[in-house]
Amino acid sequence: MDAIVRLKALSEQMSFEPAEERTPTGTPYLDKTENCPDAVFVHPAILPNGQKIKLLKTLLTSVCERDCFYCPFRAGRDFRRATFQPEEFARLFVMLTQKGITEGIFLSSGVTGGGIRTQDKLLDTAEILRHKLGFRGYIHLKVMPGAEHAQVERAMQLADRVSVNLEAPNTERLARLAPHKQFIEELLQPLKWMNEIRRTQPSYRGWQGRWPSSVTQFVAGGAGESDLELLTATQYLYSHLGLKRAYYSRFQPIPDTPLENQAPTPPIREHRLYQASFLLRDYGFELEELPFEADGRLPVQSDPKLAWAQRNLAEQPIEINCADRHMLLRVPGIGPKGADTILLVRLQTKIRDVISLRKLGILTERAAPFLLLDGRQAAYQPSLF
Repeated sequence: MDAIVRLKALSEQMSFEPAEERTPTGTPYLDKTENCPDAVFVHPAILPNGQKIKLLKTLLTSVCERDCFYCPFRAGRDFRRATFQPEEFARLFVMLTQKGITEGIFLSSGVTGGGIRTQDKLLDTAEILRHKLGFRGYIHLKVMPGAEHAQVERAMQLADRVSVNLEAPNTERLARLAPHKQFIEELLQPLKWMNEIRRTQPSYRGWQGRWPSSVTQFVAGGAGESDLELLTATQYLYSHLGLKRAYYSRFQPIPDTPLENQAPTPPIREHRLYQASFLLRDYGFELEELPFEADGRLPVQSDPKLAWAQRNLAEQPIEINCADRHMLLRVPGIGPKGADTILLVRLQTKIRDVISLRKLGILTERAAPFLLLDGRQAAYQPSLF
């Protein structure tokens, strides 16, 4: 196949692999220009630093010896596969960046010849991009199951972000999704090495003088797991392994796979998992504070922060002029930046009305029911719905 045709084939099914701080839709688009009449799929992405870029998410090869039950690239599935060699791919990608079609890359691969051999090809590609072709843009490099410590370290020296897909929250659940993957030895261990490298080695050894962030992905709903199981694993990764973000990809059945007849996970479940994950990462919530139902699921009718506030603050609203940051972050409509702004303003004056609060960027319609402003219940217009 022509190189562009191969790249299109490798990139068109990568929506199932969340990466970077995506736009609300996260929908890929076909970038078709005069310079590139055969379009390739590019994803609108927002990097952790807020920069918006065109991100190419693709594979080095769609040939894979693993037989994961949910994956469109699993061994034995009947579709036309494509492969690039590192040098060929690197030169094609740089050509696309020069034409303005893409600005960064998320690079993964099917596993061929074992995880170590596959990781070597990914590293070779990144080496060529960085040191032979001079690409200094964004690289998110996937770490393969079974990669060695030295390979993980080298990936961290070349990339802006590295990741390992756990797919499931524990060994038992992973067996239902990918029976030949080893949860601890192949998947969790590289994440531990990443954290160890960041803690023990000088940051100048990383790309551009800093170590990359690490992330992971779970397939939400693929193995019958509860939200409690997923968020228990997420909290561990945030608190013990320095994970930057957990991504949740809702399960969607793929034809000609063992799970093709399993019902898809509703989008609202994926959304609630992200909301709860951010409460653990950014808002100081503990796992035990999240409003799980008896079956370990999050309520779908309201976001978890609002559900917590309705249970704990509705009858005892907090005084905005006295509450510490920890409590401010528990009020719906107040995020980390808003809480810091409130604390700063309070050094100069009291906050006495909703208008003043709104001027600080607070979502007063959400926050007002749970606040006292200088001793008085905040006046607000209740929502009709």
